Formats: sequence, C-alpha cells, structure tokens
Amino acid sequence: MGRVGFGVAVGCAVVSCAIAAALAWRRARGRGRWRRAAEVVREFEEGCATPVARLRQVVDAMVVEMHAGLASDGGSKLKMLLTFVDSLPDGTEEGTYYALDLGGTNFRVLRVQLGGKGSLILNHQVERQPIPHELMTSSSENLFDFIALTLKRFVEKEDGSQHHSDDERALGFTFSFPVRQTSVASGVLIKWTKGFSIEDTVGKDVAQCLEEAMTKRGLNMRVAALVNDTVGTLALGHYYDEDAVAAVVIGTGSNACYVERTDAIIKCQGLTNSGSMVVNMEWGNFWSSHLPRTSYDIALDDESPNPNDQGFEKMISGMYLGDVARRVLQRMAQESDIFGDTPQNLNVPFSLRTPLMAAMHTDDSADLREVKTILQEYLHISDVPLKTRRLVVKVCDIITRRAARLAAAGIVSILKKIGRDGRTKGKPRRTVVAIEGPLYSSYAIFRDYLNETLVELLSEEVAQNVILKVCEDGSGLGAALLAAAHSVDR
Repeated sequence: MGRVGFGVAVGCAVVSCAIAAALAWRRARGRGRWRRAAEVVREFEEGCATPVARLRQVVDAMVVEMHAGLASDGGSKLKMLLTFVDSLPDGTEEGTYYALDLGGTNFRVLRVQLGGKGSLILNHQVERQPIPHELMTSSSENLFDFIALTLKRFVEKEDGSQHHSDDERALGFTFSFPVRQTSVASGVLIKWTKGFSIEDTVGKDVAQCLEEAMTKRGLNMRVAALVNDTVGTLALGHYYDEDAVAAVVIGTGSNACYVERTDAIIKCQGLTNSGSMVVNMEWGNFWSSHLPRTSYDIALDDESPNPNDQGFEKMISGMYLGDVARRVLQRMAQESDIFGDTPQNLNVPFSLRTPLMAAMHTDDSADLREVKTILQEYLHISDVPLKTRRLVVKVCDIITRRAARLAAAGIVSILKKIGRDGRTKGKPRRTVVAIEGPLYSSYAIFRDYLNETLVELLSEEVAQNVILKVCEDGSGLGAALLAAAHSVDR
C-alpha cells in the first residue's frame, strides 16, 4: 500500500473512531438523562407512599380532629359546621318544590315534582342563568333582585295556572360560600369567594336577603332549607336509600358531611332537641403530619391564593392534581433535559388540568397516542419517545393513587367516628355513602384505587357492607328534597 493509501486508511479509521466515540457519548448522555428523570419519578413515588399503616395514622388523626371540632369552634382544623338539618328526605315527600343553586358565576333554578312513596321524583326542570359581571361587585340588593326576578320568570313559565298565587312555595337554597348557619333555613355570610365582592352582604342572613327580594318581586316563596352541595348530596342519597349516613364530594374541590348524634356535638348543646344532625366537616382543610406531602405539594401551596389552607383538598381534588403532575414534569425537564429545552408551558401554573392528566393516565393504546397528543398540543412538547411517555403515565398514576387512597382514609374516618368501621361487636351494618364528583364517577382508575383501599382498611367482610352510591346533582335536586323534608306543608 502506498503512502497516500495508508494515509487515507488512517484518516478513515480516525473518523470512524471519532464517530463511534460521539455516538457512545451521545448514548451515555441519553442514558444519564433518562436515569436522572427516572430518579425524579422514583423520589416522588417514595414521597407519595401511602402504606396501610400510614393511612391508619391519617384515619386516627382525622377522627381526633373531628372530636375537637365538635367540641368547640376554632378547636380544630376541621370546622365541623352545624347545619341544623335534623331530618333527611326518605321518599315519602310529595308535591312541587324549588331549588336555587348559587355557587359561582352562574346559578341554576329547578322545579321538582315529587310523587310520594313509590313514585319518587316524577320530573324536574332546570334553567341556568349567568350572573352579569357587574352584579358580582355591585350591591346585595341588586344581586338578589336579579336572582329573584329570574326565579319569578321561571316559576311563571313552569307553573302556568297550576299553582294558586296565594299558596306559598318552598325553596331549597344551595349557597356555596362560607356561611355561619343559624338554623336550617338561615345563615350569615362570612366572606365572598369565587370573584364575588359585595361588602354590604357580609354579615347578613343570605336567606333573608333572598326572601326580601322575592317579596319585592311579588313571588310568594320562602327558603325552607339553606344548604351546601355536600349536604344536598347526602339528602339525595338518603331519599333513595335510608341507609345513607354520609356524603363525599370529590370534584374541583372536596368536602364531606355525615349524620352525627347530637349528644356527641358538645358545641350544639341546647340548640336542638333532635337526636341527630348533619355535620358539614369542611374536610378540605384537614391537616396532619402523617399526610404524605412532597416538595411539589409545598410549592403548590406556597404559590396558591390560600397558603397553609385546604391542605387535604390540595392533595385529593380535581383543582390541583393536574398541577402537581405539571410540577413533577417540570422538575424532570429541568434536571434531565428529557424533553429537550424546558418547554415554556411547563412553567405556567395549571397549564396541565386534571382532566388532561386523567386522559393520559387512562390511555390504553399500545403507543400511548393520547399522551403524545396532549404533551404536544397543551404543553408544546414534541417528539417524546414511547419510553418517556410511559414515565409520564407513571407520574399520573402516582398522583391519582395517592389522592384516591387518602380520600378512602377520609371516608373510613367518618365510619370510625360513627361506629360503622367494623370495630363494634355483631354483624356489620349496611352503610351507604353518597358520593358526587367526576373524580369518582368518571375516572375509573381513581375509583378502583379508592374502592381497593376501603377493603384494605376495613377488611373484606366490613367493606362489602359499605356501599358508595353515586348521586349526581346534590346541589340542585338535593336542595329541593331538603326543602320538601323541612317544609311545614308536607
């Protein structure tokens, strides 16, 4: 071989070695990025761990807080609010009742016809009405006048000539803002939320405000029950099944209520002569050192409008789960470069909503096409390998599993407090928990995790006597049913 040929051969060898070295370095760098991303997920999974022993500690801690909240106001993270609801609908109610559901920038009015025992709900009509933005910061008189006028038009349209104008109608009023209840049909507004800011309503009885507005509009109607959506869900559950003793809402937010013996409610002694009362737990504000809190949860809480508040809700409700997932993906991007340059949308709070997280989690296609589509369209992350997509699904699973298991622990806390957790001697009693919200009703993986956890905490024998019954529209139908149950015209 000549010198020229030899030189070419050497040159080719050098280039080949360089290419091989570059490829090896790139593969090693890729493996390093992958290892770091996997390590972020592994650490997150460890932080979210909910073994049965830990869940039992959560159960015990919540029961302690329940006792403290029943003893005195301000004595617990759980408010354990008195509702003065001492009788629940049982299916014997008869007649036509109305409901008004005010919980945000829209409100609904309903007309419900009840047929009595054996007939149940004959039919119902619903109308939704947006609230003009200016009324959300106007005056109490203007807001309630608008609501009363809408309600009057609805009544006239639906009733026609079927109802004598002299007959007083009963209304269930679902008012989903902080209220200090003073009776089953009255309560004082503590503060507005959700974009409302009407100062002259704070400290007033909101039921009285509505009744005054209805009277001015010539509408002969009274508030028979002032409730929140969770109590309405329990009412709806009990209407269909008398074994319903508690209700849980797991949607955008989360809360629970249950039927408590009045002799166990120390702070209500002398306020009622009935043997039991529905207690609104406001369990979203529960907190315990036993809850599996991670750095992502802490950051979310610190950056929220209500830091150090609603800690339990921020770990189990639909408002927050998607953003916890976003924060984990953001850390993966920052520390591993697994998504290339950190996508800007990963830095935007709530850019990954819980329904999107659930859609990725439930993607059962072989190549995880839905995961790829959501990452690309909503987070602007393109060309994500299948291996990485599987890691994203793993993050969704960790978050969902923790949320469902903690929600199950909350339910067991209620059962333990009222002696329905199997600790008492004798055959376990059939117990129905009414449940509302898309996390349970529409998210099958969440529902399966929650049901499995109930079995782990209660045992198979006890759990088979605990029925979680989906009850949709407690804030509407449930409110009308409570109006029927607490109407003197029954």
